Amino acid sequence: MSNEKMLEKLIEKIDRYGEEIVDLQRELVAIPALAPESGGEGEKVKSEYVQGYLEKLGVDEIRAFNAPDARVPCGYRPNLLVKLYGKNRDKTIWVMAHLDVVPAGDLKLWKADPFKLRREGDLLIGRGVEDNHQGLISGLLAMKAFRDAGIEPPCNLGLAIVADEETGSAYGLDYLMEHHPEQFGAQDWFLVPDAGDTEGALIEIAEKSILWLKVMVAGKQCHASTPALGINAHRAAAHLAVKMDNLEHIFNKRDELFEPPISTFEPTKREANVPNVNTIPPEDIFYFDCRVLPDYPLELVEKKIRELADEVEKQFGVTVTLDHTQRSEAAPPTREDAEVVVALKKAIHDIKKVKPRCVGIGGGTVAAIFRRAGLPAVVWSTLDDSAHQPEEFSRISFTLSDAKVMAHVFLQG
Repeated sequence: MSNEKMLEKLIEKIDRYGEEIVDLQRELVAIPALAPESGGEGEKVKSEYVQGYLEKLGVDEIRAFNAPDARVPCGYRPNLLVKLYGKNRDKTIWVMAHLDVVPAGDLKLWKADPFKLRREGDLLIGRGVEDNHQGLISGLLAMKAFRDAGIEPPCNLGLAIVADEETGSAYGLDYLMEHHPEQFGAQDWFLVPDAGDTEGALIEIAEKSILWLKVMVAGKQCHASTPALGINAHRAAAHLAVKMDNLEHIFNKRDELFEPPISTFEPTKREANVPNVNTIPPEDIFYFDCRVLPDYPLELVEKKIRELADEVEKQFGVTVTLDHTQRSEAAPPTREDAEVVVALKKAIHDIKKVKPRCVGIGGGTVAAIFRRAGLPAVVWSTLDDSAHQPEEFSRISFTLSDAKVMAHVFLQG
């Protein structure tokens, strides 16, 4: 049977899975899978449900890799590596999805229980439906289509179903790459369906460096009516924030691969200093979210910020301490001519009838973990980008089309 005929058969199968998407989303939404940082008990129950589904599907291999975590009742965070064997057992095309979700947030902003699925035509509403149930289900159904159609794929089809993506991946993909790197081969392909656009045209192949900087300014407290007796940490901090607001003009290279094509330096969070108006604050703490093009090592950015801090120390007599709450150098990008990129572009063009394009982003994704290990990873999906919002929603039609694209990629293995 030709690849064209096999693809037709796979698409025919996937088109029948609409109600199965609803059933899967209903079950997954009802299992919150919140991290202990968010007051939850982890992903164990959701992992067991997914494993049961896979066992009924009849996949060839399910391996559990549990990351120890004493903070959850079961004592571990589950990670599943699943395979449907292909003709070439030495190569696997992986779809990576995560089990955990973020908290619902302010319940008043939801029209109903966020952990009970609602359906409005093509829309499925509930916490986790887009982030990351859609990607997980698309991968499951692409694999199911091969099993239902009786088609042996050219290489292994793999699902990496991980924990802890929402709170840092220490118990998820980072754990797998540190303790079980042999599970992933140099010739494997990696698709992470966790970001995209409504057309399904954007393929993320690169990310900026991330620096979340905590700036602590220490002065001397006194009554606000006698400011000469103190050192106003808030004033000094305000001057430093304005100086740092000029970083975009200092590190001003452009790279049109990225959106936006520049490094960004945004003042964001600020901690409370004194509770009353008539006191000169002895301390002021604020934060900058820096997304830096790979052209600039973070060390260079940090050196410049330190110079600006030294100027403020000298001018105001304060002490400025710099710390980071997150620091991640940009991983090497996936090449535009990498096999997985070429295959995904063809699949998007053939299935969705749009022109795909490669982009870089300012946000961090788990694809960077693969890339740092020298493994070619792409981030792609068809999304409305409702993740983490109240009334999070996913489209049945997007899940079906993404499954078709994945099946197309699988055929090219």
